[in-house]
Amino acid sequence: MIVVVIPCFRVAAHVLDVLGRVGPEVGQIICVDDACPEGSGRLIESGCTDARVRVVFHAGNLGVGGATVTGFRAALQAGAGVVVKLDGDGQMDPALIPGLIAPILAGVADASKGNRFFSPESVRGMPAARLLGNAVLSFMTKFSTGYWSVFDPTNGFVAVHSDVLRQVPLEKLAQRYFFESDLLFRLSIVRAVVTDVPMRAHYGDETSGLRIRRVVGPFLAGHARNFCKRIVYGYFLRDFHVASLELVLGMCAVVFGMISGVTSWHHFARLGRETPAGSVMLAALPLFVGVQLLLAFLNFDITAEPRRPVHVGPRPRL
Repeated sequence: MIVVVIPCFRVAAHVLDVLGRVGPEVGQIICVDDACPEGSGRLIESGCTDARVRVVFHAGNLGVGGATVTGFRAALQAGAGVVVKLDGDGQMDPALIPGLIAPILAGVADASKGNRFFSPESVRGMPAARLLGNAVLSFMTKFSTGYWSVFDPTNGFVAVHSDVLRQVPLEKLAQRYFFESDLLFRLSIVRAVVTDVPMRAHYGDETSGLRIRRVVGPFLAGHARNFCKRIVYGYFLRDFHVASLELVLGMCAVVFGMISGVTSWHHFARLGRETPAGSVMLAALPLFVGVQLLLAFLNFDITAEPRRPVHVGPRPRL
């Protein structure tokens, strides 16, 4: 069974239209009213006659991540085979759901997500600030998750096989705007295969609560934390590769070269003398070797992206 989860917060103007466009391939729709000040949950209960729709209410606002996790848990309890997260503000076309879940049903992926950057036509209506912000966040997410072929990490149009979703510690997922990136990180830890599905987003009169100045610090901290965890789990605890040595030796060489270079420059500058060629080489050679080792590690990391799906069992029934 395909179950759609819709977190609801300030979506009263769009959510009924979104629900009306969900196709017959979906067996159940779980709407999570995240203490919406517009009363989205009550509006759905009174204005939607679709028997597939179920509304869950939060006593307090937990953020898009918290609301989605509540929906994920309810979907798993309902016996979902594939869980789809769909926003209620109309930016995501429900008609794209069959294409989103197709790689999972075909057994070639454990999870799939929308990619609004696949073609130039898809980004024509995207605000410039959002376009630049997503490009930067995509680059950081590649480092922190190891999904180098995945783009548009903040895209919340996501589908996950239930067998894989049960392996994700839902209670540890970020509850606010870092949720999508954190979910990718958790999927990478279980070595799930994630694929992008091209989509076109619609930008109308919906209101976004995302403020760049407010989230840049938490996003940077979150990506740095997840990157360190991924490296420790994947290259030192769970397994040990040649790339593990390349990373350690490369970092040591770069740090040694930088310290040596700065120290030598400062010492001879105080003496009013030019830095000898030997001192320059003592700093430059470790830097050169260290950078080469780090590039070798990066190449290994890119090729080590998960390729074999981890979910087992029969395909979910529609």
